Amino acid sequence: MSQYRVSGRGRVDTARPVTFTFDGKSYRGAQGDTVASALLANGVHLMGRSFKYHRPRGAIAAGSEEPNALIGTRRGSGRFEPNTRATVQEIWDGLETNSQNKFPSLKFDVGAVNDAAYMLFSAGFYYKTFMWPRSFWDKVYEPFIRAAAGLGVSPIEEDPDTYASRNLHCDVLIVGAGPTGLAAARAAAVEGLRVVLVDENPEAGGTLLSEPQARIDGKAAWDWLAAELEALKALGVKIMTRTTAIAYYHQNMIGLVEKLTDHLPKLPADTPRERLWRVRSKQVVLAQGALEKPLVFHGNDRPGVMLAGSAQTFLNRYGVLVGKRPVILTSHDSAWYAAFDLQDAGAKVQAIVDTRADVDALLQSEARARGIAVKLSHTATATSGRLRVSSLRINPVAGGTVGAAQDIRCDAVLMSGGWTPSLHLFSHTKGSLTWDDDRTTFLPEKTPEDCVIAGASRGLWGIGAALADGAEKGRAVAEALGKTGAQVAYAIEADRPGTGVSHKELPTDLSAGKAKAFVDFQNDVTAKDLRLAVREGMRSIEHVKRYTTNGMATDQGKMSNINGLNIASDALGKKQPQVGLTTFRPPYTPTSFGAFAGYHRGEHFEVTRKTNIDSWAEAKGAVFEPVGQWRRARYFPKPGEDMDTAVRRECAATRASVGIFDASTLGKIEVVGPDAVEFMNRMYTNPWTKLAPGRCRYGLLLGDDGYIRDDGVIGRMTEDRFHVTTTTGGAARVLNMMEDYLQTEWSDLNVWLTSTTEHWSTVALNGPNAAKLLAPFVEGVELTEEAFPHMSCVECTVAGMPARLFRVSFTGEIGFEVNVPAHLGQKLWDILWEAGQQYGITAYGTETMHVLRAEKGYIIVGQDTDGTVTPYDAGMGWAVGKKKPDFVGMRGLARPDLQAKNRKQLVGLLTEDGSKLEEGAQIVFDPKQAIPMTMVGHVTSSYDVGTTDQPIALALVEGGHGKMGETVYIPMPDRTIAAKITATVFVDPENTRLKI
Repeated sequence: MSQYRVSGRGRVDTARPVTFTFDGKSYRGAQGDTVASALLANGVHLMGRSFKYHRPRGAIAAGSEEPNALIGTRRGSGRFEPNTRATVQEIWDGLETNSQNKFPSLKFDVGAVNDAAYMLFSAGFYYKTFMWPRSFWDKVYEPFIRAAAGLGVSPIEEDPDTYASRNLHCDVLIVGAGPTGLAAARAAAVEGLRVVLVDENPEAGGTLLSEPQARIDGKAAWDWLAAELEALKALGVKIMTRTTAIAYYHQNMIGLVEKLTDHLPKLPADTPRERLWRVRSKQVVLAQGALEKPLVFHGNDRPGVMLAGSAQTFLNRYGVLVGKRPVILTSHDSAWYAAFDLQDAGAKVQAIVDTRADVDALLQSEARARGIAVKLSHTATATSGRLRVSSLRINPVAGGTVGAAQDIRCDAVLMSGGWTPSLHLFSHTKGSLTWDDDRTTFLPEKTPEDCVIAGASRGLWGIGAALADGAEKGRAVAEALGKTGAQVAYAIEADRPGTGVSHKELPTDLSAGKAKAFVDFQNDVTAKDLRLAVREGMRSIEHVKRYTTNGMATDQGKMSNINGLNIASDALGKKQPQVGLTTFRPPYTPTSFGAFAGYHRGEHFEVTRKTNIDSWAEAKGAVFEPVGQWRRARYFPKPGEDMDTAVRRECAATRASVGIFDASTLGKIEVVGPDAVEFMNRMYTNPWTKLAPGRCRYGLLLGDDGYIRDDGVIGRMTEDRFHVTTTTGGAARVLNMMEDYLQTEWSDLNVWLTSTTEHWSTVALNGPNAAKLLAPFVEGVELTEEAFPHMSCVECTVAGMPARLFRVSFTGEIGFEVNVPAHLGQKLWDILWEAGQQYGITAYGTETMHVLRAEKGYIIVGQDTDGTVTPYDAGMGWAVGKKKPDFVGMRGLARPDLQAKNRKQLVGLLTEDGSKLEEGAQIVFDPKQAIPMTMVGHVTSSYDVGTTDQPIALALVEGGHGKMGETVYIPMPDRTIAAKITATVFVDPENTRLKI
C-alpha cells in the first residue's frame, strides 16, 4: 500500500490495484482513484507548471475546478488528450499520463527563468511589449508568442473514437446529486414526475462522500446514500453520473456531456467515448453546491498548498492523506473539520492558523483535545520549499498591525477562505444576482427560465440545510407542474454547518510590489497585477479581467473570480456590486470538440445532398466535389484522362455539338402573390414590371451595402408567379434574406415565398445541336428563334413529363434548362442521353461549366466577387434599373467610396508567355517596386486551354475598366508573370452562337 494511503478510509477498492504512468514513471493506485489521488497517495505533489512563470504547481482542488494539475492522457494511437484535469481523470491499467508546459522535465524547467524575470511580465505586459522595433514583429515577436502560447500540445493524429448525441425530455432536471439534489429528486419523484438527476462525478452523493461522519434518519451517511439511490431508482429517477451540465440555454434546454469510456481499461465495441445530451425540461433545479475559495498570500501556489475541503475529499473519498504534517490556514469553520478528520486519520496537524479572533469555543476545544495547536488572529505571509511546500510563515495581527513572523515546518498547507456558490449555469440563463455583504459573495436572484436554485448554490451551508432546501425546492417545482407537493423531512446528526469571514488578501509584512500572492493560479495573476490594472485605468471588471487574464482560464473563474473582484473593488474604492461580475460562458468545464461534433465527422461532417441524377454520374465514373452541401459531378474522365484532359474534351464537345449537365442543385424559389412583381422590384436591381409572362431576366441581388450577394435567371411564369433561381450555395441565404425583408420591412406586401430546390430536377442542354435534340420531345411550344427566343420560359410537356422549360445559357451556346418533378429527373436524363447519341452527346461537370462560363465572362458569385464588389465593379451596370424608385442596396451604391474611380474592377487577363495563372495570385502594376509591394488586385478565376487557344483568367484590378490593353504583373515565388488586361468575354462577344 502507498505510503500516504490510509487503511479503512475512502471509497476506492484497494484490493484491486491499478498501474499507470506519469511522465514515463510507473505508479500504483486503486480502483476508483483519479490520477491526482493516486499520485498524492504516492507522495507526488508536483504535477505541472504554471502558464506564464512556469512555477511548480500541484493539485489545489479535488474536482473539476482544479486549475493547476492539467495533464495529457494517452490510450494508444490517436487517443491523446491535453489539458485533462488530474483530479477528474479516473485511472485504469495502462493509462499513460504526462505533465505539460515544461522543458526538458517537470522538475527542471528552463521556462522557470520567467519567474526570476517576473517584473517584466506584469499585468498587460503583452499590450506594452513587442511594440518596438516594428521590424522585429514578423521574425522575432510573433514566432515567440506563438511558441509560448497554450499549455498542452494539440493532438496531431486522427481521433479514432466516436461521439454520440441524444435528445431527452423530462419534467424535472436536477443538476447536482449531492444532498440538495437527492432531496429535490425525491420530493419531485414521489409525485410521479419524470425526474433526471445528473452529476459530473463518478458517484452520486456530493458532500456526503466527503463527510461520512453525518447521520441521516439514524443511518450513517454512506448507508443512507446507498439506500436513497436505490429508492430513487425505484421511483423511476434517471440518475446520470460522469455527466456534466455544460450549458443552460433558452426555454429550459440544457446541454449535458456524458463520459462513457474514459474510465474503462478496455473499450467496449461500438461504444461512443462521450454522448452529448440535449435536454428539454419543464422545470430545472440547480443544486451544484459551492466552491471553496483560496486565500491570497505570498507563496500560496507551491505544490502542497491545497484547499482544506479538497484535502478532506482526498482523505474520505480516496483514503489519501495529502500530508503527514499539514498546517491548516483558514478564515472559515469548515477547515477546522478538515483538520479533525486528518488528525483522526493519523496525520500530525502542526497548527490551525485562523485569521479570526473569535472562533466557536467548541471547535477550539475539539482541536485542543486532539493536541492541535490553535493560533487565532494570525495571517500567513509566505511559504518556502522548491518543489513542495516545506514551511509556512505566519504572523500575529493586532489592530491591523502585522507582528513578528514565525515559521511552521510542514509538508502541506491546507487553506480555506470560505465558500462561493456555484452560479455558472444560473448565469447562463441571464439570471440576475444580488450581493450578500455578510457572505461577501453574489447569490442568485431572478431568472427568466423555469428554474430554481437550491442548497449551497444559494448560500446555505451544512448537510441539514441542504437536504431541507432541496426538499422544499423539489416540492415547489412539483407544485409548478400541477402536483400537490409532498413534504419531505430529514433528521440530521453530526452536521457541520459553519461560518466564516472573507478576505481580499491576507495582511502581510512584505513589500506589496514584490509579493507573489496568486489569485488566478492557471494564468499566474497576482493581487498586485489586479491593483496595477486599476492604476493603469481599468475600471470595469471585464476590462480588468482581460488586462490581467484573471478568470480567462479553462475554469471560467471558478476559483479566482470572487477574490479578484474583492481586490479590484478595494483598489477602485467601490462596493463589489458597483464593480460587477464577469460573464460566465458555456461550457461549464472544458469539453472535447468530439462531443460537440458528435456524428458530424468524416463523410458525415455535413449532410451530403444528392440529386436524382447522381447515381447515373457515379455509375459513369464521375469525380465529385462538394458545393453548398450538394455532391456535384466535377468531370467525367475516360480511361487514362486526368482532369485537364477530360475538361478540355468536355468543353470542345459542348461547343461543337451538345453537352448535358445536371443543374438540379441550383437554388429555386417560388415567389407568388398579387404583389409578387413589386416584391421583385424591391429585392433585385433590375426592373420587373414590364417583364411579360413567359420571359426571363437575369437578376442581380445586392446587400444593404450595395455589394453583390447573389444572382440567377428569373422566369415570370404568370402575372403573379416568378420562378427564381439562385446560386447552388446561396439558396438558403437568399430565401432567408427575402423572408427577412418580407416579414420585417414589407409586411404590407401580399406575397408567399417557397423553396422549391428539391421539387425540381433540372437538366441543362447546351451546344449547337441542343434544340435539335430536345425539340422532338417538347409539346406545347416550338423550339424556334421566333416562337421561343433566348430568355424565354414556358410550362409544357417534355418526353411526356410535366415541365418548366427555360431557354437560357451559362455557356454562350444555345441552351435549355428542363425542370421536371424531382423523381423524374433520371428518367428525363436517360431519354435525352439515349436520343443524344446521334449527336455525340457529352456529359460535362462543374469544372467544364466553370471554363465555359469564364470564356463568356459570366461571373460566379463568391469566386469572381468577394463581398466588396458592386455591379459596376463587375461591369454589370446594365443590370441596375436607372429609373427604379428603390431596391435593396440602392442607397449603399450611392456611397462615395462605391463610386470611386480606382475601385477594383473585373477584367480579363491573358498572360504574355501563355502560362496559366494561379487563382488568388496577387497583382501589381510595377514589378520592380520595393518590398513590401503595393498589391492592386488578385486573380479570381483562371483556367487552362478550354476552347480558346490559350489560358484565360478573370481578375479584380484597381481601375481595371480604364486600363484595357495595359500590362500588369503577377509576382510568384519563382518568377514574375506579365499579363495584358482585356475584356472579360473571350468567346463570341457578339453572341451569335446563342441563336438557333
